[in-house]
Amino acid sequence: MTPLATKIPGSHAGCEFVPSLSSGMQALHSFVMEIATTDIPILLFGESGTGKDAYASFIHRLSGLGEAALKKLSCTTASTDGLFGDIRDCLRLTGTGNESGTLFLDGIDELDLVSQRVLLSLLRDAEARNGEGELRARLISATSQDLEDSVATGRFRRELYFRINGFCLRLPSLRERREDIAPLFEHLLTRHSEELRREAPKADSKAIEIIAAYEWPGNIRELGNVARKAVVLGSVDAALNDLRSRPQMPPSRREEAGLSSLKLASRAASRRTEREMILKALHRTRWNRKRAAQELQISYKSLLYKIKQIGVQESGLE
Repeated sequence: MTPLATKIPGSHAGCEFVPSLSSGMQALHSFVMEIATTDIPILLFGESGTGKDAYASFIHRLSGLGEAALKKLSCTTASTDGLFGDIRDCLRLTGTGNESGTLFLDGIDELDLVSQRVLLSLLRDAEARNGEGELRARLISATSQDLEDSVATGRFRRELYFRINGFCLRLPSLRERREDIAPLFEHLLTRHSEELRREAPKADSKAIEIIAAYEWPGNIRELGNVARKAVVLGSVDAALNDLRSRPQMPPSRREEAGLSSLKLASRAASRRTEREMILKALHRTRWNRKRAAQELQISYKSLLYKIKQIGVQESGLE
């Protein structure tokens, strides 16, 4: 497979081009390029350290909006009052006139149900001020938890989930893209050596073997930390000592397959439920999309995207 230059998190909020051999990363990159210039709300889903912050910045830059128009808010560290005050200010700025920007809500899965209700009311108010039932701000949210599961168990509000999830982009872990680990590590060695103004140490074949076989629970962030340590110590072998001493307990293939099948079944059931709800609302309103959106308590534009996603034409409802 021909390597594709893809965006990978750097030490800052941006991304850097490095080769990607993973078919999953190539597909993700192509999809991002296609939807970044739209204003559809995007949900970034991935483990800690997979680059959700970086992809939010990448999508924002591709949208053609200036860096100043990106507002990142953490749902995990800020006080509730401070967080929602910032969100209210951001939506007010981007909800009037011709101004627009990107609102990035990081760690949205950390909000409790009360906070989710407050956020939902803020989004509704912003849509009402715009007069068209739509946000002017480009909304990007990030989660490390599967929100479909959280909705099914009542831990996340269904209406809020529909509003933030125009498209869900799943960022794969390093365990799922092992062919990218070695070139990523080499890239990070070079970058940290430039930052620290030190010579980049060389990774021999044995070191690369260890790096490629490790599970990397901290993903790209952990890989970057090891690369930085190697530059500081002047030796890749020395930086890998901790990795060698850590016990490797990968789950069995049977357990992985079982968990994967269960998760896929849960997601499929959730998608079927969503499709049925949309179809019933369209039937009840005789394909009046605005009324259907009001019944479903989602924006008109979100409903149009979801109709396109499920592939239903008006003639198919008769």
